[in-house]
Amino acid sequence: MADGVIELKDKPASGPTIRLHDTDNVLIARTEIGIGAKLEGGLTSRSQVPAGHKIAARAIKLGEPILKYAVTIGFANADIPAGTYVHSHNMEFREFDRDYAHARDYQPIVMVPEAERASFMGIVRENGQIATRNYLGVLATVNCSATVAHKIAEYFTPERLAEYPNIDGVAAFAHGTGCGMEMTGEPMDLLRRTMAGYARHANLAGALVVGLGCERNQIKNLFNEQGLAVGSRLRTFVMQEEGGTTKTIAAGIAALKEMLPEANRVTRTRVPASHLMIGLQCGGSDGFSSITANPALGAAMDLLARHGGTAILSETPEIYGVEHTLTRRAVSREVGEKLIERIRWWKDVYTVGRDTQINGAVSPGNQHGGLANIFEKSLGSSMKGGTGPLMAVYRYAEPVTQKGFVFMDTPGFDPCSATGQIAGGANMIMFTTGRGSMFGAKPVPSIKLATNTPMYTRLTEDMDINCGEILDGTASLSEMGRKIFDLMLRTASGERSKSELLGLGDHEFVPWNIGVTG
Repeated sequence: MADGVIELKDKPASGPTIRLHDTDNVLIARTEIGIGAKLEGGLTSRSQVPAGHKIAARAIKLGEPILKYAVTIGFANADIPAGTYVHSHNMEFREFDRDYAHARDYQPIVMVPEAERASFMGIVRENGQIATRNYLGVLATVNCSATVAHKIAEYFTPERLAEYPNIDGVAAFAHGTGCGMEMTGEPMDLLRRTMAGYARHANLAGALVVGLGCERNQIKNLFNEQGLAVGSRLRTFVMQEEGGTTKTIAAGIAALKEMLPEANRVTRTRVPASHLMIGLQCGGSDGFSSITANPALGAAMDLLARHGGTAILSETPEIYGVEHTLTRRAVSREVGEKLIERIRWWKDVYTVGRDTQINGAVSPGNQHGGLANIFEKSLGSSMKGGTGPLMAVYRYAEPVTQKGFVFMDTPGFDPCSATGQIAGGANMIMFTTGRGSMFGAKPVPSIKLATNTPMYTRLTEDMDINCGEILDGTASLSEMGRKIFDLMLRTASGERSKSELLGLGDHEFVPWNIGVTG
């Protein structure tokens, strides 16, 4: 790809294979292809090729780049005859030079006229924040208070909350660190800004913070460093001072009971869609992710940006290899270089010598789904953010204030990545999947988008939208983008997503632990 622009077809052509770009030397199998099958341009299959996987569109020489969407996703490690199955057995992952051309292709967003902009029914907080849900939360400062946090939250069953119909639930946010870690520096700062992001999140009407008492992540230091203050909406408890486990649980339950009446006094009012901040996630990706769900979600995010909202692309290892397509769209050289600085930290500091996906290998599920390496996975993953300009780059869990398309540095591990986005202010998660991920993320709703019809049909109770309709020829990319955008507005207004109906999201609070455990 010479210019860094990924061109998307609104509707893939019908037939056994899909050609994504005129210059590609591979085709994508729409369905399973047998040996001897007749393909486009008089091509005959020499291999059995699973659906979503690649087949050589022409003879590819040893060392030649493998091109998908005109983007390099690997290199042939042998001569590959036309019609041959192309995957990790005959293509290799290796580094290649990429021209970042910072801000060269920046184009400002063409905004929808204000009078025509979309809206949703949101909850307006006293401080002006807009919520999509109305929870009470219990945060643990340390793993030692995790059980107490969960026990407090578990008391508030649907039956006990029945007289408070405007409250969506009580959620515990516990984690596995907070002690045995560095006292100062980025690891502790990261944990504290994550906790603070949840404590002040618009979707929490009130919260408790529960500590043990002797942990490194002291409540006093957490509050002082993050500008938090005890009040009617935010209470603290220290187990060693309360008298132990049962007394702290009882005190926490009593405190939340006091908060319930006020938390229930909310009404939904119409607010602009500019108050939507969407965390973008993908998991269990497959060969169709870059053809259906991810670009369709990108189309929805382009719409959201034109209506004044915010889309947060993350999962730094999963843009690696196509980061130059983002830096070229950056609003400034500074923003582009900030993205590259984060990638270099991953490559040169954080993952040196480690068997992680940014260094090449993707998960077994990704492999089975048709993705040979991280370059190919990143090609699809990056599409979730749409085609608009990159406006800002944030560190993990930093408050997101910039509108439009932004990036947050996170791992590719979905619960950890989404935790950072929610701490940054995301009030909804959009999650694409090809293999079928079962995901929720209290206190925000999560919407799951299937890349293909067979998986959607098999896992209908977990999937909200079937983007496989694009592959089936029953919907175009732009039509699916609009469908996603409309569902986002309805969900933000209170319509329950599949993950909410199933009660998912109790164990997905996973702050990124980047430091030494000692």
